[in-house]
Amino acid sequence: MAAVSVQFPPAEDVMAPTASFPPASQHIVDECHDAIMTAAAKVPTESLDPVTTSVHRKRNVFDMFRLDGRVAVVTGGARGLGYSMAEGLCAAGLSGIAILDLQTDLGESACKQLNSEYGVSARFYRLDVRDEVAVQDAMDSVVRDLGKIDILVLSAGVADLVHAEDYSPAKFRRVIDINLNGSFVCAQAAGKHMIAAGRGGSIIFIGSMSGSIVNWPNPQSAYNASKAGVIHLMKSLSAEWAQHRIRCNSISPGYMDTPLNTTYEEAYFHEWKSRTPMGRLGQPEELAGCALWLASDASSFCTGSDILIDGGYTVL
Repeated sequence: MAAVSVQFPPAEDVMAPTASFPPASQHIVDECHDAIMTAAAKVPTESLDPVTTSVHRKRNVFDMFRLDGRVAVVTGGARGLGYSMAEGLCAAGLSGIAILDLQTDLGESACKQLNSEYGVSARFYRLDVRDEVAVQDAMDSVVRDLGKIDILVLSAGVADLVHAEDYSPAKFRRVIDINLNGSFVCAQAAGKHMIAAGRGGSIIFIGSMSGSIVNWPNPQSAYNASKAGVIHLMKSLSAEWAQHRIRCNSISPGYMDTPLNTTYEEAYFHEWKSRTPMGRLGQPEELAGCALWLASDASSFCTGSDILIDGGYTVL
């Protein structure tokens, strides 16, 4: 084929199309432009909610997990699952964290460790979650000492292995009082501060797969009943407090390698592992990522959800 030669005009000769208006109406266009620019300049950028504004900005997804400037309260946070979740939140930039626990030595040590490793202002408050007056005083103290409460993780809990026919009413009530009633009392006290502040917040209940299924062969009717109650309490509060922008969700672990579980007979461990598709117990730090997601803006449209982290136990 013969070569085809195509010549383009010099770039400077190519003019972008422009709109022209009759001289009589040009001043109207100019006035409209000036009015729009003046109005736009008066809108404070900090008032734009990144979730609800119609102006969509490209945002690094990892920034949505940051907790800079926020304050968290973790009940039962002196060790085990509670401490691991506290660590995860601190790593994301918390400005303050309160550890509420019965064990003073462990609680104070936990706060020192969190402050040393993450530079966060960490305070310990000795607390029995069954004492509603003490709970309210503790939440008031957190707001006084750390400024506010943005996040609450309800990790305080106990478990018994007692056959139902041998369960004393007092021992049964103890499990319900700590796991279920304690969760409500703490959520209520913190929720009042969140509502009064008007900034919303995130409340993370620690349920259990035992709230959805019956663990066999464990004789733990009180624990199962308490955790089923915790999950439904979470759902109820998520509906009530959505109007206040308080999100309520729960994490339901399966069998975890915690100090609480190590007190049981070795035979139980083998049974638990054999009934878990992944063939092992979960590690406490394997809940931290979920807790961080629920605490942060990354889960801003998630409320009323129970998230199972059980190595596949409940799918069988």
